[in-house]
Amino acid sequence: MKGIGTWTGGYRTQLHDGRGHEVAVDLTPEEGGSDSGTSALELSVLSLAGCITTIFALVAKRRKLRFEAMHVELDAERPSGARTITSVDGTLHVVTSAPVEDVATALSLTLRTCPVGVLYEQAHIPVRVRPIVVAPRALNGANLP
Repeated sequence: MKGIGTWTGGYRTQLHDGRGHEVAVDLTPEEGGSDSGTSALELSVLSLAGCITTIFALVAKRRKLRFEAMHVELDAERPSGARTITSVDGTLHVVTSAPVEDVATALSLTLRTCPVGVLYEQAHIPVRVRPIVVAPRALNGANLP
């Protein structure tokens, strides 16, 4: 894996993964940036969200847990004066006819094996995600929250 950062002025950096994908990071105007991208710290929370959905899909496939859609929402806490995030809480909404216990088990396995989540764990930052099961017919064409 590669991580290439090219400073482009102010507090903005263009990040490249060496495989043709890129993203910009910047600070908010309140922090002196131009808000032309998410912050690097926010990107770590976005990475955690992406890891949770990816690993959940892998775990669900292995466990033959069928689902139609999922949506994870994370809230990272960074108290005033704290150097970094101190905790993450969230919900994983899964549209499925599977029992909530099966979804909870898959989510538990996901949180234990998600590589980004392991980084948070090793940094002693608790990550708590609660499963919410939505019945397929209850969605009725509406989007997940």
